[in-house]
Amino acid sequence: MAANGTTTNTTQRKSAQRTTKTTTSRTDAQRIREGLNKVRDGSVSYARQTAERSVDVPVGVVLTVADRVNEVVEPFTKRETAERELKSFRTQVERELNKLERRGATSRRKARTRARQTRNRVRRQVKQRRRRFETTVKQNRAQVEKGLKQAQTTVQERVSTLV
Repeated sequence: MAANGTTTNTTQRKSAQRTTKTTTSRTDAQRIREGLNKVRDGSVSYARQTAERSVDVPVGVVLTVADRVNEVVEPFTKRETAERELKSFRTQVERELNKLERRGATSRRKARTRARQTRNRVRRQVKQRRRRFETTVKQNRAQVEKGLKQAQTTVQERVSTLV
């Protein structure tokens, strides 16, 4: 049978299956251990990062504040730089005041123009309404006078026919 090779093949297959099963089960166990190690290392790493961050943030804040205070105080350490800085502040304040003044003047001029335009519009409207009213009154008066004259003539004619 060995010459034919079928027995060797079957035996080899069975032993290969056994070794595969043991290797697979070992590999699974190794994978599980590796996963547990990763989880443990990950949580340790996360805790370490959180701790570092809780220390780094306040230290960074203190350093930033120190830099800014130094930037503010530095120009005033020497007389020349302090005078230069004060002159710069004065210039900036004057510039801002000029901007505010121009803006206020512009607003005042626009308000005065709007008030003048409104006043003129109201005057025109009042003038037009007065003209219309006067015209209407004149027309009505003329009609009433005409009607009165006609009535007067009619009454005079009737009286003269009666007398």
